[in-house]
Amino acid sequence: MPQAGDKAPGFSLPDQSGATVSLSQFKGRHVVLYFYPKDATPGCTTEACDFRDEHSALVKAGAVVLGVSPDSVASHQKFATKQGLPFSLLADPEHALADAYGVWGEKSLYGRKFMGLIRATFLIGPEGKVVRVWPKVKVAGHVAEVLATLQQPSGAAPAPKAPAAKKAPATVTKPAAVKKPAAKKAPAKAPAAKKAPAKAPARKGTRA
Repeated sequence: MPQAGDKAPGFSLPDQSGATVSLSQFKGRHVVLYFYPKDATPGCTTEACDFRDEHSALVKAGAVVLGVSPDSVASHQKFATKQGLPFSLLADPEHALADAYGVWGEKSLYGRKFMGLIRATFLIGPEGKVVRVWPKVKVAGHVAEVLATLQQPSGAAPAPKAPAAKKAPATVTKPAAVKKPAAKKAPAKAPAAKKAPAKAPARKGTRA
């Protein structure tokens, strides 16, 4: 099964009017390629009618809708006419396109296993690459999700909102220590003044 970013397998198949429809015709536009098991069955009818009801909005969003099933051109014509479907239904009776997109496989119903088409939708971008895949589609709400995806600026899946980042706790910093002013050195003491030498006592004169 092609994944987002892969080149979409090309095709050329007849639609309900017998006209050949090719993927290359829609270069520059989004293509909603939806695979469904069988015309006129309950789930497939609901899905087709949901695409019909949102068709104008899908076209406004820049998309082409193409349905694909193993039914014949005649079956598609009857189904499209009865339900008033405004888009092409491609006949893939040999399930060659289903094989190319990986949606032909083993299914199970009431305990019985058989090979059949697995309901899936591929959103193909303007450059021919797969933008998004919905494997094993549940019909309820599916078309609304496809439309919401197309209405995103990139045509990709709406990105989940990231949780708000927690604020980092404020870092407590110690205040810079205030340097004490250096103690002033006491001025050097002046050297003590030298004492003058004591005068010798005067000698008494000698008698003659």
